[in-house]
Amino acid sequence: MAKVLSMDEVAKHKTKEDCWVVLYGKAYDLTKFAKVHPGGAKLITDAAGMDATALFDPIHPKDIMDKLLKPSLTMGSVDAATIKPEHIAKPPEKKEAPKKKKAVAQDAASEEVEEFKKPPLAAMLNSFDFESVAREVMEPQAWGYYSSGGDDEITLRDNHLAFQRITMRPRILVNVRDIDMSTKILGTPAALPLYFTATALAKLAHQDGEVAIVKAAKKAGVPYMLPTLSSYTLDEMLAARAPDQVVFSQLYVNPERSRSEEYVKKLEAAGVKALFVTVDAPQLGRREKDMRNKFTQQGSDVQDGDEDEGEVDRSQGATRAISSYIDPGLCWDDVPWLQSITKMPVLLKGVQCGEDAVAAYKAGLKGCVLSNHGGRQLDTCRPGIEVLPEVMAALKEAGCKKEDFTVFVDGGIRRGADIFKAVALGAQACGVGRPVLYSLASYGQNGIVRMVHMLQDELQMVMRLAGTPNTASITENHVITTNLADHIVPLPTDNLTAKTYQALSPAAKL
Repeated sequence: MAKVLSMDEVAKHKTKEDCWVVLYGKAYDLTKFAKVHPGGAKLITDAAGMDATALFDPIHPKDIMDKLLKPSLTMGSVDAATIKPEHIAKPPEKKEAPKKKKAVAQDAASEEVEEFKKPPLAAMLNSFDFESVAREVMEPQAWGYYSSGGDDEITLRDNHLAFQRITMRPRILVNVRDIDMSTKILGTPAALPLYFTATALAKLAHQDGEVAIVKAAKKAGVPYMLPTLSSYTLDEMLAARAPDQVVFSQLYVNPERSRSEEYVKKLEAAGVKALFVTVDAPQLGRREKDMRNKFTQQGSDVQDGDEDEGEVDRSQGATRAISSYIDPGLCWDDVPWLQSITKMPVLLKGVQCGEDAVAAYKAGLKGCVLSNHGGRQLDTCRPGIEVLPEVMAALKEAGCKKEDFTVFVDGGIRRGADIFKAVALGAQACGVGRPVLYSLASYGQNGIVRMVHMLQDELQMVMRLAGTPNTASITENHVITTNLADHIVPLPTDNLTAKTYQALSPAAKL
């Protein structure tokens, strides 16, 4: 039976050398944990000897500390009747966001201050609109974590720009009165060739976090890939499903393989339909926006055990803080083990060349995602859409049939035309991550659903104008990829000429 403590007993352990903290009715010894906390030890030690549930709750699930720490660091349950108001650590008051300055003429005596007013949901016309609103409404640390990319963020930006290097080749006089965007993703019906890919710490966007994403995915008619690094527990995410809703799951393989095996078995028992193993993150990338913010929230839901050993590097933001349990030793020799622990289809997430796609196919895996982790890992690597033609050609040469090995793409999808181009080049569907988070941050669950509906509207228009009445009719003959790998871009703007040249005007404007 768990030991029952009084709050007065917990309050004796109130120094940085002896730091007990109460969370959700349990007392934990966080003396060592404090040293590796992403926001610094002070946030922990300031709550030493107190109930810090109110500080902890906004980002993480209730059971995280039981997963995070060794059982020996759970000191016991706390008698709720002994907790007095002075024992409760209060969250710091939020600082008022700086007001936006309205642009004024250089000779103006003063600047006019303009507060941000969130536009109505109906004013959102594209995925970039959601991003612009999210930047205004999110906390700076959360925005830095979501929006950051690796190093100089070249790949981050090129992920979307690559789609613009693919041009359309429409066909005419095709009966496009009725457009059918529906498809199947790993055998699961979907409203369009789209799924929500796994993204970490969704509570940074909105208090409803992954639970809202699960529900929005159902309303939008697309699958959701549950993240390992979630803000809600796996049980809470699974409980949010509708009775007939299909979800997939993403997996980071832990150096302690038994932990991963236990997690996978829980997924399978819950009816999760596919397992996507992340293979592009033996170390998490150097994301400077995140590092500069030095993330002040708690870590993620599944750091499962290294915290009390002082092995987690929390000096450089959320990225490094959540990376301690990812196994850099994961290799092709581990594929048979992955296949042995589940009956779910196993796919690799993060393939970036034809050779690795072929190796995955020959190893008996069921598919792969061409992904560079949202431009957050190795900078200057290629966008998934650029890798796609190479992968499809390599698989074809290896004798692979589409029904035997499924290829997906994520990264940079912002328009319905992007989805069209990916399908044309051989992808079964596309994954979106940041657009989900930004629409969630801006307008909650309804924002996500509207974002998908906008992509549907765009895709319907593109399919009709391209002469493709259904997804099966979208082929490589509908796009031109000549410049995709060449990286040919327009010349930089000549700002001196552009700003001094007086454009010709029509008669009505003279």
